[in-house]
Amino acid sequence: MTPKDPARKRAATGALTGLALGDALGFPTEFNDVPAILAKCGPWREMNLPEPAFVSDDTQLTLALGRGLRTAMARGPLAAPGLAPTVREEFVDWYHHPDNNRAPGATCLAACELLDGDRPWQRASRIGSKGCGANMRVAPVGLAPGLSPEQRSGAAQLQAALTHGHPTALAASDLTAHAVGLLARGTEPLGLVGLLRSYAYDNRSRYRHDWLGDLWTHSQDPTPEHFAERGWDECLAVLERLRRALAHPSPETDPCLATGDGWIAEEAFATGLHCFLLFPEEPLTALRRAACTKGDSDSIACLTGAFAGAHLGADAWPAEWTDRIEYREELLELGALWDA
Repeated sequence: MTPKDPARKRAATGALTGLALGDALGFPTEFNDVPAILAKCGPWREMNLPEPAFVSDDTQLTLALGRGLRTAMARGPLAAPGLAPTVREEFVDWYHHPDNNRAPGATCLAACELLDGDRPWQRASRIGSKGCGANMRVAPVGLAPGLSPEQRSGAAQLQAALTHGHPTALAASDLTAHAVGLLARGTEPLGLVGLLRSYAYDNRSRYRHDWLGDLWTHSQDPTPEHFAERGWDECLAVLERLRRALAHPSPETDPCLATGDGWIAEEAFATGLHCFLLFPEEPLTALRRAACTKGDSDSIACLTGAFAGAHLGADAWPAEWTDRIEYREELLELGALWDA
């Protein structure tokens, strides 16, 4: 067993905790530009966790997906017929829950309203949306043990497609889960972007019929392969932007200027990864950089926290922060299950 073993470093606990901490740190700065954030919070390298440390719908939906995934895996080998109904039920429960009052995304709300019924989920999916709600919640898929590459990819795309049906939302979710899984299993950050580019090229023309069914027919694409290619090509383009930014790193510059504001799935993935890769061994600095951005700060920071926690494990986060985070017990329970 090496020091990078996911169970030994408790990668799942680290990633889920980091995601929630990033969410709580970025929630108050969402919709603010950098000067406004600095005026409100002071120097970005000194930002502190709010008191109380409330999270947004990003963490709520991550936990909903985690519960649905846990239920489906307990019933047998993971496949679409088992995963779709359990996650659908969790998303609908979230939609009706009184705590769903954290400025949730319009796409998630619209899709969950339609999922609350008996129509096929493909007809509820918002086929034109590639909002970051597709992948800010996908970390559990990268962390759950025992999944094959095909199961991990299919589950990541399916959970995105339940609400966000655009092919770029699917591809970005797949890439996000893959990145979390690679880091949890010990991949060094230095080589991560190259591995993700290779993964995107390898999957570029692959439509996962067994997980997505006829989703592609609800678009205007002539073939399922064309549908998939549209999504992966946009992700490859943002990975190239990320590669160029990291070739000349500028930690004091808002990362959104290089890799996007994060309101859409591929930019949330890239900018969250950007913040992590600027400070791969300094998790709190990475979270603070992500929270002090002009874009979708909570989603960017929650992804940064998931990447950092998967890489460094549970001990990356100070107790004075983790003890105060909302949903702490459920986050730790789910992380402990997958770290066991």
